[in-house]
Amino acid sequence: MLTHAQIWTALDRLAARSGLSASGLAKRAGLDPTTFNRSKRITPDGRARWPSTESIAKALAATGTDVDTFVELITENARKPIHGVPVIGFAEAGSGGYFDDGGFPVGTGWDEIPFPAVNDEHAYALEISGESMQPLYRDGDMIVVSPSSPIRRGDRVVLKTREGEVMVKELKRKTAKTIELKSLNSEHGDRLLSMSDVMWVARIVWASQ
Repeated sequence: MLTHAQIWTALDRLAARSGLSASGLAKRAGLDPTTFNRSKRITPDGRARWPSTESIAKALAATGTDVDTFVELITENARKPIHGVPVIGFAEAGSGGYFDDGGFPVGTGWDEIPFPAVNDEHAYALEISGESMQPLYRDGDMIVVSPSSPIRRGDRVVLKTREGEVMVKELKRKTAKTIELKSLNSEHGDRLLSMSDVMWVARIVWASQ
């Protein structure tokens, strides 16, 4: 007998396989972004709310997943080690309260997505919004950032300025005084910043494609 928790866990795993949050999976499936949110899994009066067959079918189609694979995601013994990774929208990352001065996630406003373990306990995910990073990253894509990982030339990084601007670029060169960044979208120019204007810079270690 299938349980309420098994079905929702399988949907969470399906989202994680595609590098998406629950809301990202819903959007990719053409559903309301809140369809798979945790807040929708229990009714206001405390009853279990199940996902509809139609919503599951659309999620499978959107991720190219067959029914047999979804059944495997339901069974506990098919599960790979997955942990909760904090995630927020890219647009929110520029506001206060989410990061300390070193770029490590803090605060309580984070959602979570299930994700295979990474070698940084402080890793977090950002959900891309808008088209400024195309063709590399599209709206709804997920990137996982590791603030503890060393960065080197050619790495894709997330950087936050002291004015609150957050950007995703490729690292061209970094010295004690300046940092040069290559834009991912050819329509946007490269950037040269003074390190005194940079709050933090962190390496992208994974991205959904």
